[in-house]
Amino acid sequence: MKKDFIVSNKINMSDFSKALELIEKSRYILIITHVNPDADSIGSALALSNLFHENRIKHKVFNISSDLPRNLDFIEKFNKITDQLPKFYDLAISVDCGTIKRLGFELPADIPLINFDHHKSNNNYGTVNLVDPMKSATAEIVYDFFKHNGLYITENTATALYVGIYDDSLAFSLGRCDELTFDKVNHLVEFGASPSYIANQMRRRDSLAKYRIIPKVLESLELYEEGTVATIYAKEEWFKETGAHNRDCEDALNMIMSMAIVKVAFFVRIVNGVSRISLRSKGKIDVSKVAGFFDGGGHYNSAGCTVDSLNIEEVRQRVLKEVLETTK
Repeated sequence: MKKDFIVSNKINMSDFSKALELIEKSRYILIITHVNPDADSIGSALALSNLFHENRIKHKVFNISSDLPRNLDFIEKFNKITDQLPKFYDLAISVDCGTIKRLGFELPADIPLINFDHHKSNNNYGTVNLVDPMKSATAEIVYDFFKHNGLYITENTATALYVGIYDDSLAFSLGRCDELTFDKVNHLVEFGASPSYIANQMRRRDSLAKYRIIPKVLESLELYEEGTVATIYAKEEWFKETGAHNRDCEDALNMIMSMAIVKVAFFVRIVNGVSRISLRSKGKIDVSKVAGFFDGGGHYNSAGCTVDSLNIEEVRQRVLKEVLETTK
């Protein structure tokens, strides 16, 4: 692999080498995906897991919950993700965790941590920080790690990385995608990733329950500020009535954002005993500021947070107030 490829304008290139040195010195590595993991977190983790497996490096991929997105089960090593912490590890790697709270547990202070991430809210909490908020996905940065260190990308690794970039960029539709993103995707296809296979696995295996709950969520739509601000929600009983999982209604927010008039929207639903809020915006509305007000984080046009309340209407009004302040 060529070493003259520009991988990042935000990351010190020596840090990619430092990360590899930590990996090579370790005896057992814990790879950590974030709470409520998405395709970028899991794809990035499994890309590293495949590398470690191929090089006989002992490791585990950990998530605090056993509730994982099943549409990602085609990625190699998906079935090896565990919610059980190993008794011993001497290096941790976090992937796509915008804050250290997103790990879901308290990491021992004496364990070095490699922090792979692309969130604006990341405060470089790791021992080595590979963080670039300008990238479309954390999987891009993991690719950069491979590229900088001349590491071989197998078909399984290419597939995992492609999944992360494809999903977190909303199928390459976000402004954070640039010519380097497409260079990387092209290389991943050359290494064996199949765009059609991945798209079919991720987009065409919906549950019937999804199409029972989404109409209920869309019916909750309320518009403010002449239709530029939108809110939707999902009640707990709707999940029981339809048999849907909370992930089954995630597309509803993207559907609302597809309306030409809507500039900012948020979605409130109960997940694991708290209200989870997903925020999206178009143009120059920074929803990460709204999420930050509630100790959340994310990106300029895509962010999230949780509120310790089960009263959806109360939470909706609190978030709406902050959104309206931000859009003034």
